Amino acid sequence: MTNFTSASKVEQERSIVLAEATRASLNRLGLPHTPRNYEIWYAYALGHNRALNTALEGMLAGGTPTESDLDVFYETHFAGARTLGKLENVGSVISAELRSIVGVITGTLGATSIYGNTLHQASRDLVVGGDPGSVRSIVEALAAATLEMRQDGLQLKARLDGAMSEIASLQQGLQAIRMESRTDPLTELANRKHFDESINEAIRSAGQCGEPLSLLMIDIDHFKSVNDTFGHTTGDQVLRLVAISLKQNIKGQDLAARYGGEEFAIVLPNTGLKQGIAVADHVRRAVMAKELKKKSTGEIIGRITLSIGVASLLQGDTRESLIERADKCLYAAKRGGRNRVVGIVDSRMMPDADARVA
Repeated sequence: MTNFTSASKVEQERSIVLAEATRASLNRLGLPHTPRNYEIWYAYALGHNRALNTALEGMLAGGTPTESDLDVFYETHFAGARTLGKLENVGSVISAELRSIVGVITGTLGATSIYGNTLHQASRDLVVGGDPGSVRSIVEALAAATLEMRQDGLQLKARLDGAMSEIASLQQGLQAIRMESRTDPLTELANRKHFDESINEAIRSAGQCGEPLSLLMIDIDHFKSVNDTFGHTTGDQVLRLVAISLKQNIKGQDLAARYGGEEFAIVLPNTGLKQGIAVADHVRRAVMAKELKKKSTGEIIGRITLSIGVASLLQGDTRESLIERADKCLYAAKRGGRNRVVGIVDSRMMPDADARVA
């Protein structure tokens, strides 16, 4: 008992030291003490994951990480591992279920073999013949064996029905895990991984079919100021509000994603630049029309605005080149005073007034 208490005390003291080291690291870097950031730096202080520590040190070598950097880092080193763990759990359940089914089928096959032997022996006995009493005994034995076989068959059916129901439930669970691995938990939009996969497929499909494709890169204006002034809970509320507006203004094969931090993206298959600019302006106006209140106090925060860059697909484009052009438009919108849309066709063209929708 004494040893157990002593070990618990040591573990408690160690946890306190790690927590203090985590807080000190976040304070030194000027990062908010959000659950995500705390989990990252606590894992770093713990030191059990060498690959994580090396990756974090590499990221910090480039300066204080942005929200987008931390989103990608967390998804890579934490969210993915959790999804993998869930998949492994489902896989274990399926394996156990299949082993159970195999066991039942094996037992039933054994019973079938015995029943076959019984039929064979009965047939031989009947050929030999005998008095009516012997025939009756043979018939009774066959009836009993048939009843037992029927009961075994019913048990097998019930077990297989149950197994099929369990497997169907597990399939739904796998689908939910798959969706979780492709969804940003805060905004419920597609996450960065899903966005990367989708835009690659959209570029490939547009190239094959000769159809247009547009990309919107979206940034919340003065988001850092909102976070600093009203807190990260309100910041999260702003992110959700923008996400809802994005979802309400897209349709069909369009994909809205959280690109990282306060930046979003919309992939618009079969959509030219002019239509893309129109969609972007609908999104911008929809967000600006909503007045934001602080949930805890009812305090009016004001209206949120967006800066949006739009680029359309050119022959030979890659994901990187298309994103780069849309990003240039986004930065032009920021430089132009924010709360506006800038569209561009060619990276050699500088965004001008004619391309803007204010």
